[in-house]
Amino acid sequence: MMVPLRPTGCPIGWLDSRVMDDADGVMNLSVVDVGGAMLVVSQFTLYGDASKGRRPTWLAAAKPDQAEPLIDRVVAGLREQGIEGATGRFRADMVVELVNDGPATLMLET
Repeated sequence: MMVPLRPTGCPIGWLDSRVMDDADGVMNLSVVDVGGAMLVVSQFTLYGDASKGRRPTWLAAAKPDQAEPLIDRVVAGLREQGIEGATGRFRADMVVELVNDGPATLMLET
């Protein structure tokens, strides 16, 4: 799976997606518009397809030597665009905690 990237390394759509509320409570603003931040959790090597049968297949998963440079490029691209963010360590056990603040949780796949 190849993620379409801007020349800066940011995934296309992440910065422009209007998923933040404006003054009227309408999702009309982007993360850039509100000065927001992003949490980037790499799951490239855990990408499983469970659309058939009861056991996921990992055939579409990127190999670690392909995935790590890609996630590094994505994070660097976000930072170059002024987006603050948090990441974990690649291929490490991590506990990720999320506190939702709003009516929606979005998972952006590119």
